Amino acid sequence: MIEQSVTAARAQMPEYEGDTVWSEHEPLIDRIPRWVAMTGLFIAIVGIWYAVTALEIVSNIILPTPMETWSDIVFVGGNMVSGGYMLEALVTTTKTVLLAFGLAMAIGFSLGVLVGETKFGERAVMPYLVAIDTMPKVAFAPLFIAWLGFGIASKVALATFIATFPIVVSTAAGLYAASENERMLFKSIGASRMQTLVRLKLPTGLPYFFTGLKIAAVGVMAGAITGEFLGGGQGVGALIRVSASQLDTPRVFSLIIYLSFLGLALFLAVVWVQKTFVFWNKSDKPGGAA
Repeated sequence: MIEQSVTAARAQMPEYEGDTVWSEHEPLIDRIPRWVAMTGLFIAIVGIWYAVTALEIVSNIILPTPMETWSDIVFVGGNMVSGGYMLEALVTTTKTVLLAFGLAMAIGFSLGVLVGETKFGERAVMPYLVAIDTMPKVAFAPLFIAWLGFGIASKVALATFIATFPIVVSTAAGLYAASENERMLFKSIGASRMQTLVRLKLPTGLPYFFTGLKIAAVGVMAGAITGEFLGGGQGVGALIRVSASQLDTPRVFSLIIYLSFLGLALFLAVVWVQKTFVFWNKSDKPGGAA
């Protein structure tokens, strides 16, 4: 009887192939392995891109051909490998991004704890943060340049300004993630407010915090490049500005691609840290937040 029940249960279970769960009701397109889907989509995009340029639907001055872009990607990569001026620009942009990301984490976490843990932060600080967050933060770039000059400081300030708000919101939300029963348990055993924060609320809210970091990793790149684009002669953003003014669109495309590699590396670093320190969170929701 038991064997029959187990056999019937197995018959109703979806089929496994590697890490993918197959179901007979699942559409065929959803059964395609990730690497096959990504490769096919890339080939399709390049094919459409080639057709548009070959048929001259769009001028090559506006949209370079895939081969022109690839040639420039190779040239830019060679310049970086040889230690040329493009490597110096990439190092400057990387330094700006890392400094701004570190500052955004520190400021965002501190404000998030203030907002999520105190009535003063919730009632007095949060309204101002929401008001500032609704403003177009890129519009502050000229002000940061006027205040801090054309050096790296104004770029770091703008990138930090843009990346801080997601961390504040996610940290504050994470502090409310602990259930009422868990809070009552800590209160019943005589835990202080600080002990409850450190041992319950912060560990429970870590998935939310890392969700904010992932969003900030994208925002900090946008802030750094915008600052470089608008003022100063340093960084990859400045090279993009010069190339765009000369209508050198292959160079613009290639520099954007290298910047995407930098942004992807920062994002994957956050994901790796999350998997290392929040290994207990197995939620399938975006950001791992429960």
